[in-house]
Amino acid sequence: MSDALGRLEATILSRRGGDPDASYVARLFAKGTPKIAQKVGEEAVETVIAAVAGDRDGLIGEAADLLFHLAVLLADADVPIAAVMAELDRREGLSGLAEKAARGETPSNGD
Repeated sequence: MSDALGRLEATILSRRGGDPDASYVARLFAKGTPKIAQKVGEEAVETVIAAVAGDRDGLIGEAADLLFHLAVLLADADVPIAAVMAELDRREGLSGLAEKAARGETPSNGD
């Protein structure tokens, strides 16, 4: 796992249950899973918009925001980033089509 992701996860976990007036992360946790999930969705849309616009710097910034909010959502669900990384490791070397088939998904024409 990236050192930056590990440090981010540690910071997020340390601010869980903290003062919502002193920490954005604590404020997100206080608002609950629906608000955290909403922020992930907003950041995903902003990431896509930057990518489609060809805005490289914007894409980098929005991707960082997306990863940050996703890390908060994972922490809220008690899912360590290492579990996600392990799943990516498990999928490494698998054909995307074969991996989807193993999960019972039917790839669409756009996938």
